[in-house]
Parts: sequence; structure tokens; C-alpha cells
Amino acid sequence: MSDGREAANDERALERAVPSTVFRAALQRRNDARAPTWLMRQAGRYHGHYRALREQHSFIDLCKWPELATEVTLGPIESFDFDAAILFSDLLFPLEVLGMPLSYEPGPTLGWHLATLADVGKLDSQPNARRLAFQGEALRLIRARLPLSKGLIGFVGGPLTLFFYAAEGSHQGALRNAREGLADGRYRAFCEKLIPLLAENMAQQWRAGIDCLAVLDTCAGEIDSKQFGQYVVPQLRDLLAGFRRLCPDARVLYYSKGTTAEYWRQLRELPSHSSIQGLGIDWCSPIATALEEFGDQWAVQGNFDPHALLLPEPDFLQALRAFLAPVHALPASSRRGWICGLGHGVLPSTPEAHVRLFVDIQRETFA
Repeated sequence: MSDGREAANDERALERAVPSTVFRAALQRRNDARAPTWLMRQAGRYHGHYRALREQHSFIDLCKWPELATEVTLGPIESFDFDAAILFSDLLFPLEVLGMPLSYEPGPTLGWHLATLADVGKLDSQPNARRLAFQGEALRLIRARLPLSKGLIGFVGGPLTLFFYAAEGSHQGALRNAREGLADGRYRAFCEKLIPLLAENMAQQWRAGIDCLAVLDTCAGEIDSKQFGQYVVPQLRDLLAGFRRLCPDARVLYYSKGTTAEYWRQLRELPSHSSIQGLGIDWCSPIATALEEFGDQWAVQGNFDPHALLLPEPDFLQALRAFLAPVHALPASSRRGWICGLGHGVLPSTPEAHVRLFVDIQRETFA
């Protein structure tokens, strides 16, 4: 018990030591000025800084060598002045720790899949979370170099998303095997092994000095809202309860792709010890509507269409201003808690100039 109290005391001391930022203020729905801006996959193939590093190092080395992960993570902050950095890593590494061989050729490839219930028995029943310590080490290095005005985000994949990848090896096609696995016991058995590991992984990242932990559920929209309540909400509850036992004061942002308000309302059922502080949404729902319905409870992150960044500049600027206008028309109190970004990740062919314009115009609009 003393170790838990000491860890909590360390976290509170860090909270006091790190000055408030526009990103942290938005997470706490206290930002009266403009919304902070960061983009999912803001470190990636569209960025010349990343491509130069990738020419010299493998993707796995960029993720697993803390010094290299630090360089990749900080590159977009230096180039575009985002308000928050997010750890450069990959959400599939917990599967590797569970015993599923993982390589990148160049995309992720698992050595085997959860094709039957018997396959779950091949997973390590006591996975060693220390094998993910490279993420916490990178975050400590990032925090040491990150300007005090910037936020810092860690992340993990959601249990449903990690199961879909474990069952299918990708997020492509009909995903029939993964869907069948929700009902035949594979998903439940998988989560029994995954969730304690994932909670410890989240704690490792939180203790490294991040402002929030993002749980990214990119496969959540592959199931309907009733199944979301059946398969996602209970496992998210258990994951966050385990995480909060280790890090009681931690802040969590939950992002789900392909979902709507019918899904998100069910997250209100989470008990206080499993609550989220931020809701990330994709580009298919109006951000102003989401702020009006959910902004009194959670920070709301999103949600410009990343495909619009690929348009010719006049069309891109028109789309961006049309996106910002309804938010600007809201009362300032309704914009409190908005975190401006994309509805999903920056696409590889995105012009860097458009990313820079996105940041600059958002700031000018809400200055």
C-alpha cells in the first residue's frame, strides 16, 4: 500500500510542478481563451522531419529507442507549434508482450491470430509490462525537452481495437473472424489477459509526466451502438478502474472512430472511478453539436476531416473556415473544453503547408 501512496504523492507533486497549459486547461474545461490544437498522427509520413529519420532507422527502432521516439515526437512541435505532443509509438505493442510476434513489413504483421478460443490459451497469462517501459522512458525525455507551454499525451489502443487486430491481423475487409470472436468467448478471454497489462502500461506512461492518456478505439464503429454498450463500455470500465487504482488522479481521453452520439451517451454510465475527461470524435458528426450536448461533461476533441487537408489550397481554406464558423458562433462558455484537431490521423500525402495553415487560421479565428 505504501508504494501506491508514494506513487500518488509523486503524481500530485508533478502536477504542481508542471505549469498549466492551454491544453490542460481545455481538458479541465477551464479554457476561456482559444482552444488548443494537436493532430492525431502529427508525427508521420507527411512530415519531412519524420521521413529523414525513417531513412536512417527502422519503424520499430523509432518507436522502441527512447531517444529516437523523442526526436520523432518533438519534430511536429518544432515545425508547427502544436499545443500538445503525443508519444510516437504503436498501439499494437501490448499484443507482442502477450506473446504474439509482431513485425513491420512495412505495415504491422502478427505471427499468428486468435482464430479459435484455444488460441487465447497461447497468450502469456502473466505478461511483463516492463517490456513496454521504453514508452515511459521516451515520455520522460520528451517532457524534459518539451516547452512548459505544451501539453503531453500518451496513448493505448482500446480493448476492442486490440482484439480486432489480434483476431484479424488488420483493420481491413469484413472482419468476420473478429465479429464472431465477440460472441464465442474469445474477446472475453482475451480481455482477461489484456486489461491488467494495459492498465499497467497506462500507469507507466502517466507516471512519466503526461497530461492525459488517450484510449484510441479505431475499430469501435465496426459494431452497432447496442454492441458498443455490450462489448466496449464494460471493458472500458474495467480498464479505467484498474488504471485508476494505480493512478487515481489520471485524466483520460477516449476516442472512437465511426461512432455517433448514440454510442457516446452510453459512456455517461461509467462510474466515477472509470470516468473519462475527454471525448474524441471523428469527422462525421458536427463538432458544434457535440460541444452543445457533451461539452458540459467532457472536453471534446475534434474533428476536421483529414481528407480536406488534401484539397487544393483554396478549397481547403474554404472547408476549414466552414468547419470553424459554427464553433465560433457558439457562446464562449460552450467552446470551453474544445480541443481542436482532426477526426482521425494526418494522411501521408498531406501538404505540410496545409498543416501550418490549419494551426495559424484556428488561432487567428479564436484569438
